[in-house]
Amino acid sequence: MASLQSYHDCPQILRDYLFYLETIKGRSPRTVNGYYIDLRTFFRFLKMYRGQVDAKTEFSKIPITDITIDDIRQVTLSETYEFLHFVASERSNTANTRSRKVSSLRGFFKYLTNNVGLLNENPLKNLEVPASKKALPKYLTLEQALELLRSVDDGEFQTRDYCMLTLFINCGMRLSELVGINLSDIRDNTLRLLGKGNKERVIYLNESCLNAIAAYLPDREKLPVIRDKSALFLTKNGTRIGRRWVEKIVEKCLAKAGLANMGLSPHKLRHTAATIMYQHGNVDIRVLKEILGHANVGTTEIYTHVSSKQMENAANSTPLSHMTPPSPSKKKNKSSKEPENQ
Repeated sequence: MASLQSYHDCPQILRDYLFYLETIKGRSPRTVNGYYIDLRTFFRFLKMYRGQVDAKTEFSKIPITDITIDDIRQVTLSETYEFLHFVASERSNTANTRSRKVSSLRGFFKYLTNNVGLLNENPLKNLEVPASKKALPKYLTLEQALELLRSVDDGEFQTRDYCMLTLFINCGMRLSELVGINLSDIRDNTLRLLGKGNKERVIYLNESCLNAIAAYLPDREKLPVIRDKSALFLTKNGTRIGRRWVEKIVEKCLAKAGLANMGLSPHKLRHTAATIMYQHGNVDIRVLKEILGHANVGTTEIYTHVSSKQMENAANSTPLSHMTPPSPSKKKNKSSKEPENQ
């Protein structure tokens, strides 16, 4: 992950903003790097669109260190929509990716206007977010989740791998949250997690989680060398386990459980936990929001659309659900008089 010192190809005004995001707003290096890439792409497009570079210059080679506040003051809403069209047509950005770029641009221009006062008026205050299709999250069924837990190899790291999968499926934590767990974060039946934007939250551990941790800790202590004494999950070398290594473990277990090639990942296990809690545990959506660490309940509401059992129960719960159609009426005698113009 790039550090602020490595953003040498940025104008100073952008470096200042990235520094603000990391030090004042507490954004993670991964998030700051995302803003950097989005805004760098925008500035490169701006110079290309305004004819300030040779037409033969490769897009990734367009320099932006000479961008000034005067260049930024001239940005228009029309240019920005041209930029979104460019990344959609020329760079195949999806609606979700373009929405992220809009968020990056909005944040930067809001900072220039409200925080440092370099702009008298925000030219992008009316910039709209591209409409994106709300895709239902992929997740494991309860039976598949149980099969995944049964698929952990009976080897040297069985208790560790089983514990990680148990926490994923029971607690709905993010991958970054799992690898960041320290021993000191566990207190009795609670676990402190450090989520997006360095926001802390405390979740409760159920019996399965507590049992899995208790089974793993003795094996952790048996490692020949423990270099990271604070980390809960360690590699065979005694260092904190990394994100990619956890992904490989999950992929291996999914394959052994016959669940490969389904587009599943550690993040999908987070969806699995949320769905199972909502479907089978009848967890209130506001409680689920706090467990998952969502900023607003709107993000959590996607899980209200994946519970077919609850929709079935809702359909059957209405007082009108047991009505029967009327019996067919007897045919009337042909000789009987019927009203005209029925």
